[in-house]
Amino acid sequence: MDKTNKMANELQDEASYKKKIGITIILFGWIAILISVIFSIHFGASHVTYRTVWESLFSYNDNNSAHVIIHDLRLPRALAAVFVGAALAVSGSLMQGMTRNPLASPSILGVTAGASFCIALAFAFFPDITYGKLILFSFVGAGFATVLVFGIVAISKGGNTSVKLALAGTAISALFTSLSTAIGLKFNVAKEMNFWYAGGVSGIQMNQLKYAIPVIIIGIVISIFLSRSITILSLGDEVSTGLGQNTRIVRILGMIAVLLLTGAAVSIAGMIGFIGLVVPHITRFIVGIDYRYIIPCSAIIGAVLLLAADILGRMINPPFETPVGAVTALIGVPFFLYLARKEGTNL
Repeated sequence: MDKTNKMANELQDEASYKKKIGITIILFGWIAILISVIFSIHFGASHVTYRTVWESLFSYNDNNSAHVIIHDLRLPRALAAVFVGAALAVSGSLMQGMTRNPLASPSILGVTAGASFCIALAFAFFPDITYGKLILFSFVGAGFATVLVFGIVAISKGGNTSVKLALAGTAISALFTSLSTAIGLKFNVAKEMNFWYAGGVSGIQMNQLKYAIPVIIIGIVISIFLSRSITILSLGDEVSTGLGQNTRIVRILGMIAVLLLTGAAVSIAGMIGFIGLVVPHITRFIVGIDYRYIIPCSAIIGAVLLLAADILGRMINPPFETPVGAVTALIGVPFFLYLARKEGTNL
């Protein structure tokens, strides 16, 4: 009995400690993001001092070429990395919590590939499409892929398993990627699609961000609003229903948030994989299993991680750039294989 009480106290102390870490990250994580953004703006083929960065942000001079480079190229790139990283990480956290599947993420389950497929259709049939409408195509593609993957798993024998969901997602991803390639070649839009295949935040303009950032913020707000319900849902449907929770409504709202986050992220940055897979696991290891801390902390860690990956992509082979999607894959593929081998991981 004493041993049981001791273990319970140790678990309670550990949960309390992780809760404090989560609160610390939420309160001070913006400092890490700010430092990463400043370093991202500073680093590049053209040397820019930190003083110039500061002056360009608070005393902009359009006659100064360094200020123009920062405002037109580097600042949008850094902001895109922040919001795309946060969007993909939160989306992955929601998917893993709702499905109780450690392998769930937008890239693994084909959501990003579906969004890219509809973007390919938009380029092929509506060459002069506005960016606002392009986001809508991205949402439709993400939703279509999600329905396909979960529909395939639902009608399969043996029910839902981690590996089965990952295999269905991989198959759908391969299908949509192949179709996107065929459309690109057939309609001569392969050049436009190369950016979405590689995944990256270079060349992003402020006019793109003004559409995508509000959508991402709405998705994150919905996710935070659902965080307590996702914590209960991650314990299982029976427990969730027993506590009076409407699991169907929670899943519908959760999937709406996933589609908003993934659709907006893919529309500006393409198919950046594994942020949504790796970050939620790192976050749970740090702050525990309470999604009230997992979701906001995932947003912060995802933003910093994608900024770091983008900076690393510029450092690997200067003055040429390695696509950030390739950098995140170097981290994510081994992690995915490890999780696939350890299928029974608890969420």
